[in-house]
Amino acid sequence: MTTTTDRRRTAPADPLPAARHNSPFTLIILLTGVFMALLDFFIVNVALPDTQRDLHVSSAGIQWVVAGYGLALAAALVTGGRLGDLFGRKTMFIAGLVVFAAASAACGLAPSAGVLIGSRVAQGLGAALFMPQILGMIGAAFSGAWRARAFTGYGLTAGLGAVFGQLIGGALIQANLFGLGWRSIYWINVPIGLAAALLAVRALPSVPRTGRTRLDPVGSTLLTFAVLALVLPLVEGRQDGWPAWTWACLAASPVLLALFYAHQRRLIARDGEPVLNPVLFTQRSFAAGMPIALVYNSAVASFFFVLALYLQQGRGMSALGSGLLFIAVGVPYLATSMRSGQLAARYGRKLMIVGCVAQAAGYALAALTVHVRGEGHSVAWLIPAMAVIGAAMGLAYAPMFGVVLAGVAPKHASSASGLLSTVQQVGGATGIALAGIIFFDTLGAHPTAPAFTSAFGVTLLLLSAISLVSAALMRLLPVNPTA
Repeated sequence: MTTTTDRRRTAPADPLPAARHNSPFTLIILLTGVFMALLDFFIVNVALPDTQRDLHVSSAGIQWVVAGYGLALAAALVTGGRLGDLFGRKTMFIAGLVVFAAASAACGLAPSAGVLIGSRVAQGLGAALFMPQILGMIGAAFSGAWRARAFTGYGLTAGLGAVFGQLIGGALIQANLFGLGWRSIYWINVPIGLAAALLAVRALPSVPRTGRTRLDPVGSTLLTFAVLALVLPLVEGRQDGWPAWTWACLAASPVLLALFYAHQRRLIARDGEPVLNPVLFTQRSFAAGMPIALVYNSAVASFFFVLALYLQQGRGMSALGSGLLFIAVGVPYLATSMRSGQLAARYGRKLMIVGCVAQAAGYALAALTVHVRGEGHSVAWLIPAMAVIGAAMGLAYAPMFGVVLAGVAPKHASSASGLLSTVQQVGGATGIALAGIIFFDTLGAHPTAPAFTSAFGVTLLLLSAISLVSAALMRLLPVNPTA
């Protein structure tokens, strides 16, 4: 005879209600998290000139306002995924949204550059709590054609956050709600984040906890310091005159990576759970996808960063005016990315290679435009190049998650997506640091309009070269995305 206690013991830990299976409402809540996390990496670009003026931020400081968020998100993503395994994905998704909203309020109240950068780091940590849970919950709540749509929606939403972040930020700053100015780009996260957290209580599936996952604090710490040792001197070195500590940090970065690798091998030998699961790298698509994501995202993040500075500080445009110009990137991106899932299924890596080459051509065309037209040209001349860049991004960026993760087993999907997101964020932060060196070195100590034009053009040529490197790396992907 089966007792009530027996039934509780043998029943599934947390069955998924049928009402939440393939639910559009569930998908909307999850994609809201994706949009907020990616939006906040890019939305700050149009606010940088006003922020720099109000808080007296140095050129290195404004790079940290952008890169600090990305680095914190990258450093904590894998740990955030492990916490989801331990305490439940739904719980950590909601907790992350609350932390993100609180940190956004702190950004909105920041009285100094140091407080703003620290609050941006806290924002990144909040995003690292909820971002890794999203793909895991998609896997639990969607099946069949709905799951394919959900994964496509994930990539599309991430790209929309990137390309429309500047427009949204410019509109908020122009509206100057309650006299908040640039601070409004942070305050907008508070009601949206809290509302999403409340709706998630009923909308999201309660994915059962595994109870077997263990954290790897040593591995996470070594990886974090290895990345910081690389990015910190790249951001601060130019401004400080490249003192000895910057070279020491750069030398320490590969040493820390070697220690990280040795620790991962030792953990595997002890049947532990490393940050980098070697099983993932048996899939060619995933192994090749890591360097691709690193290099490709370094160019994308840098482009939005330097374009916003050029338009507002070099050309004197308002935050809204420069944000509106980003429509020239956003609309073509939307048009191509909506078909990228079908095209990627048919053409695989060829589609992404074409996208990267076209993106390189777009950067080169923009560089040629500012060189030929000079500082007195109308910014409307940049629209054709920006349209090419946007359309190319839709072909290369939107299908990246689907192509790179196609061959990963479902049980490793959360870890794989966390690692891919980590590499993307590290690439973005590193790219901004490298582009900042070129841009601000060319700009000089007393920038003029011609200096801004020259700095922007030189940086665009760098981004064009990086995009071509990305295209070459994409040839390492399997012809069949599931291989």
